[in-house]
Amino acid sequence: MIEIELDGKKVDIVEGSMIMHAAEKAGTYIPHFCYHKKLSIAASCRMCLVDVEKMPKPMPACATPVTQGMIVRTKSDKAVKAQKSVMEFLLINHPLDCPICDQGGECQLQDLAVGYGGTDSRYSEEKRVVFHKDVGPLISMEEMSRCIHCTRCVRFGQEIAGVMELGMSHRGEHAEIETFVGQSIDSELSGNMIDICPVGALTSKPFRYSARTWELSRRKSISPHDSTGANLIVQVKNNRVMRVVPFENELVNECWIADRDRFSYEALNGPDRLTAPMLKQGGEWKTVDWKTALEYVSHGLASIKANHGASSLGALVSPHSTLEELYLTGVLVRALGSENIDYRLRNAEFTTLQNGARYLGMPIRGLSTLQCALVVGSNLRKDHPLFALRMRQATRVGCTVNRVNAEAEDWAMPVRNSCLTPSHGWFQALVDVAVAIALAKNIVAPWAGDATDIAKAVASSLLSGERKAVLLGNAAAHHPQASKLLEVSNWIGTQVGASVGYLTEAANTVGAQLAGAMPVKGGLNASQMLSGALKGAILLNTEPEFDSAAGKSAVSAMKKCEMVVTLSPFKANLDISDVLLPIAPFTETPGTFVNAEGRLQSFHAVVKPLGEARPGWKVLRAIADVLKLPGLAYDSSQEVLAKLHVSLDADALGCVSAARLSNECGVSGEAVNVDLKPSVATIYQLDSIVRRASTLQMSADAKASSVQEVSAS
Repeated sequence: MIEIELDGKKVDIVEGSMIMHAAEKAGTYIPHFCYHKKLSIAASCRMCLVDVEKMPKPMPACATPVTQGMIVRTKSDKAVKAQKSVMEFLLINHPLDCPICDQGGECQLQDLAVGYGGTDSRYSEEKRVVFHKDVGPLISMEEMSRCIHCTRCVRFGQEIAGVMELGMSHRGEHAEIETFVGQSIDSELSGNMIDICPVGALTSKPFRYSARTWELSRRKSISPHDSTGANLIVQVKNNRVMRVVPFENELVNECWIADRDRFSYEALNGPDRLTAPMLKQGGEWKTVDWKTALEYVSHGLASIKANHGASSLGALVSPHSTLEELYLTGVLVRALGSENIDYRLRNAEFTTLQNGARYLGMPIRGLSTLQCALVVGSNLRKDHPLFALRMRQATRVGCTVNRVNAEAEDWAMPVRNSCLTPSHGWFQALVDVAVAIALAKNIVAPWAGDATDIAKAVASSLLSGERKAVLLGNAAAHHPQASKLLEVSNWIGTQVGASVGYLTEAANTVGAQLAGAMPVKGGLNASQMLSGALKGAILLNTEPEFDSAAGKSAVSAMKKCEMVVTLSPFKANLDISDVLLPIAPFTETPGTFVNAEGRLQSFHAVVKPLGEARPGWKVLRAIADVLKLPGLAYDSSQEVLAKLHVSLDADALGCVSAARLSNECGVSGEAVNVDLKPSVATIYQLDSIVRRASTLQMSADAKASSVQEVSAS
């Protein structure tokens, strides 16, 4: 540590830091544009010029290293004059279009121009004009004349997203930020460029000209998509979600969110929203009131139980549902006398958990500091964009990434060793790595295998370094030999000193396990229920055709039921359902998600439910009331969570007790077809909200997924 003087205050700062870092530590604001705490230093805008004693000229605070005894003045006449001069240059070519700019009201340039800009300009020549660019459906580059060439967007692509999709061409007044040869911006993290742009050059296409920033209310929420549990700010106008941006949480998503977190809100007000209960009568759907719908459901369920027994009833639930909804669905089904409930719709093997819910096996922030990782059965970049972002950070400081996978997908990070084999060969590939580790340690592995060259390379990588992890992806979790993959992974982890965990698929995959949304005592699993074993089915927030491994065959199985009740925010399952009950999506209901590391994150509704939609926990309680079933008499979602909190024993940070989390091998279920290909949802087909987000479905990733599905069929 060294000591400097900053505006008369003594500041201790790590040697090698910049003046800007010292100012941040001291709480002193220095105006800037190109500097961003998560990006490398460019020193291109020069707005952060400060007065350093014994320096003949003002120095950029972001790029000037501190030295012992340095004296810095950020508000002296010399510093302020330099900053105002830079502002004058920045505004020379800037168009005077603040009244119609989407960035107006939250523009860094606009804010700083108030303090450092002049009342008029000495520049009388014509302003330069930069031609607009079309870079895809998500980001607008219509007004690139506003660009001040801070290169934040360029550096974000290179350093955070891992793909350099933007660059600066030409020089001087001819310089422009553009894509390469007319290409589009296709990164799954591209929307973050909008947030970090300090002017209105990059704006959101879906949000464009729809509201002004001062008209919006800002409310916290949690992403309902992948298992990161990204923290969000949902911006609302007239009880309608208008925009979604990140809420900074260093422990979870830092200051970034994936595009599906940012743009999926379009579905919440789309044409597919279910706004009132509906019954199918004579093959036609008719809108009814809640009382009629609930009586119809309760009579149907009671009739099926009386005629076929309680074991003919079951529930298929989505792991994107809230913890409270998952728990109450389990209570409802069990109160009916059945154990048939399951969230594992895409699994091919079903095991009984041993000592707790399967989870990441480490804190999410730990991914950023890994020195070695082995990823099994995952398209890491598309399945978990924010996890991939953290591991990309780790590779920049030396982390070696190895993978066992079916294809060599581009993860936008260096991958040291890739063992590529069809999914039915993953178990043997891991066994080969285990054998190679055993040979290196002069011990005997529990399995017979061949220490191939690639296996030896992976083993050598895993045996080096200190902070290591074996991470099982979505395809590994859904694999017909999932328990065997976990068994070998645990052995490897023990031998090399690595943590072992699941990346986990959905917002509440861990929560579904903790809430008991799985069969016990001989209940039917999802595969059995989707094979036609039910007479009455409750579908919570799920569409079996798209959300299950059974695919289209699930439709045929559901049609055999005497009654199918769908609880969904959307007009879903029209071919197989008899009743549609409108429940609120995550923006219209309070609830809780448990992310991959076991962190409980509760949120409130940010808008009122649309039409006659009601929070899912209320609908489940109402069904139980009509059926006169015990165990669901809760007056709020907070009461449900309080009931769960006792068993989850969460700590002060909201993380579930370690006693409730475990990646030990479970007791394997029924025999499986080892040739079955694991079922994995593509990036913009993951859940019912994302599937209905029109702009996301126009993206390159969505189009590529559609082509793959057509080819596969």
